[in-house]
Amino acid sequence: MSSGDQLLLSIWFIAALGILGLIVGSFLNVVIVRVPVGASVIRPRSRCPECNSVIATRDNIPVISWLILRGRCRNCSHPISKRYPTVEVFTALVWMGFGWWGLSTSVPSSWVNPLLPLVLALSSGLIALFVIDIQWHRLPNVIVYSLYPVSLIGFSVALIIERGSADLTLLVINSCIGALLWLGVIGALWLVSRGRAMGLGDVKLAPVLGAVLGWQSVSSAAIGLMAAFLVGAVTGLSLIAARQAQMRYKIAFGPFLIIGYSIGLVAGPPLWDWYAGLVKL
Repeated sequence: MSSGDQLLLSIWFIAALGILGLIVGSFLNVVIVRVPVGASVIRPRSRCPECNSVIATRDNIPVISWLILRGRCRNCSHPISKRYPTVEVFTALVWMGFGWWGLSTSVPSSWVNPLLPLVLALSSGLIALFVIDIQWHRLPNVIVYSLYPVSLIGFSVALIIERGSADLTLLVINSCIGALLWLGVIGALWLVSRGRAMGLGDVKLAPVLGAVLGWQSVSSAAIGLMAAFLVGAVTGLSLIAARQAQMRYKIAFGPFLIIGYSIGLVAGPPLWDWYAGLVKL
């Protein structure tokens, strides 16, 4: 395949991921609204919270329907939250961004990173958790626990793809180290603070994030964890300085774990090299 054909294929691939991301984002809006209150994400069909009318299929097209309706219900003109198109567009951008990451970190046995299917699936759950934790200050078990079998399937697929082109034993060991690192640090802080520094949901989420980063490299897991605390500290101090939070105000830590994970995944190795050079490791 020529370089021009490969570029065209990459563009179409990322564009397709963007469209799929919009569709997934539409479903995530349902998850974000219903899971925290214990409602089913399958039934009933979505309804307007004001007039209780069922949302028609034509009004459920991601982003486009919201724009056509000008952000209002077709039947009663009740405003539709901007969060819905925001989540859809953000999910599309995340899928496209990780698509680029998957192409740029390909391995000899695959033209995309073998972890990409897992990363995309995981990112969808993490977006829902990000929004829910900010709004409700909790990470629902039904979402967090579902990430464990998803991760096992994703790792299994990656093992099959990378067979013969990588040291599979080393990949598994590094993944376990990453999971234990994140679990050990987050779990220790939860125990020492008796749950005041972060919630148990953060402890349950940590091993999954650490395992994925560890699969890439132990340094990615370390950078991701450091980034989570750094971003959390900067955000907390900024809110206090702006008088939008007090020392006793509880700030959800789940979003910082997710941000740290994303930084570690995309820029972990180069950031570790920079850090190691800075402290002369």
